[in-house]
Amino acid sequence: MDSRIDSREAWSIAVASLFILAVSFGSPHITNVGLKHIAADLGGQRSIPSGAYALAWFGTGVGGLAMGWIADRYGVRWTVMAGAVMVCLGLAISSQGDAMQLLVGHGLFVGLLGNAGINAPLYIYVTRWFDKRRGTAVALIASGQYLAGAFWPPLFERAIAYFGWRQTMLGFGFVIAALVLPLAAVFLKAPPNLPDPTAGARAAAASDQVLGLPKEMAFGLLALASFLCCIPMAMPQAHLIAFCGDLGIAASRGAFMLSVLLTCAFFSRQFWGWLSDRIGGLATLVVCSAAQAAAILAFIVTQDEAGLFFVSAAFGLGFSGLIPAYIVTARQLFPAHEASWRMPILLLTGTTGMAAGGWSAGMIYDQLGSYTPAFATGLAANLVNFIILAGLLMSGRRGRRGVLAQA
Repeated sequence: MDSRIDSREAWSIAVASLFILAVSFGSPHITNVGLKHIAADLGGQRSIPSGAYALAWFGTGVGGLAMGWIADRYGVRWTVMAGAVMVCLGLAISSQGDAMQLLVGHGLFVGLLGNAGINAPLYIYVTRWFDKRRGTAVALIASGQYLAGAFWPPLFERAIAYFGWRQTMLGFGFVIAALVLPLAAVFLKAPPNLPDPTAGARAAAASDQVLGLPKEMAFGLLALASFLCCIPMAMPQAHLIAFCGDLGIAASRGAFMLSVLLTCAFFSRQFWGWLSDRIGGLATLVVCSAAQAAAILAFIVTQDEAGLFFVSAAFGLGFSGLIPAYIVTARQLFPAHEASWRMPILLLTGTTGMAAGGWSAGMIYDQLGSYTPAFATGLAANLVNFIILAGLLMSGRRGRRGVLAQA
C-alpha cells in the first residue's frame, strides 16, 4: 500500500478540500438568506428564488456524473479550478437581471458547470487518500457545505441589508475565485495509486449479490434512499429564514438560527464519520434517518423562537451524517474501481432530492400560504427513506446469517 494513504499529507489535502467546499457552497446560501428580497424584486413568488436554489443543487448533481470522469482524465486540480471560475460567472449572471438570468446563472453555471466540478471530484479524490480512516475523512470534507452555511449566512444577511442581494452575489463570486483557485493550485496533487484488492474484495467484486439482493437492485434502492432523505434535509436549510419571518422573528435571528443549525451539523458530522468507521455506513444511515425524521416533525409543531433554536440545533445534529455515510456505504459494498461512477450517482440523487425539497417547499407555500404542509411532505419522504434503509440493513444481516448457517 502507498505510504501516503492515511498520512499527514492526506489529512492536509482533506483539510484543504474542506475549505474549498466551504467557500464554493456558500454560493447557494445567498438565495436562502435573500429569499424574501429576491422574491419581492422578481414578482413576489418564493418559488423563483427557491427554484434557483433547487437548480443549483440539481445542476451540481447532474454535472458531477461528467466531472468525475473529467477529473479522472485531466486531474482534479484543473477541474476544481474551472469549477470555481464557473461559480463566479454564474453569480455574476444571476445578479444582473430578471428571473430567467437568476435561474440560468444558478442552474447552468453555479451548479452544472461550477460546483459540479468541485463537489463529486473532491469526494472521489479524497477517498483515494484514505483507507482505515475513510469514513472520518469523508465526513470532514462533506462538512464543507455546513461550514459554509454556518459562516456565510450572517455575513450575507448584513451585506444584503446594506448593499442589496445583487451586489452581494456579484461580490461573493470574486471571493470564491480569490480563495478557491490558489487552494486548488497548491494542495490538489496526484492521488496515491489504488491498493491491490484483497481476496475478499475480489470475491465481492465478482459476486452479483450485495446485501442479499442483486447488486444493481441494492444500489438502486440506496440511490432512491439518498433522494428521499435529501427532500426534508433541504427544507429547513432553504426556508428557515423566511419561515422565521412569517412568525415575526427578525431576519438576523433567522440567519443566526440557520448558522446554529449548520454549525451543529459540522461538528456532529465528525462524530458520524467516526461511527461509520466502526459500525459501517449502512447502520449509520439508519440511525441518522431516524434522527432527521424526529427533527423535521419538531419543525411542524414548533412556533416560538426559543423552541426553533433548539429544534434547529437538533436537526443539524441528526441529519449531518447522511451524505458521507452514503459514500462510505458505497465504498464498503462495491468495488473501488467503480467509485468514479457510483459516487457521483449517489451525489446526484442526493442533490436532486435537495433540489426537490427546496423547490417544493416554496411551491407548496405559494399555493397554501404555510410551511406546515411542506414540512409534512418532507416527513413522509423521510419515513419512506427509513423503511428502505432499515430493509437493506436487515437484508444484509439475513444474508450473513445464511452464509454462517451453510458454513
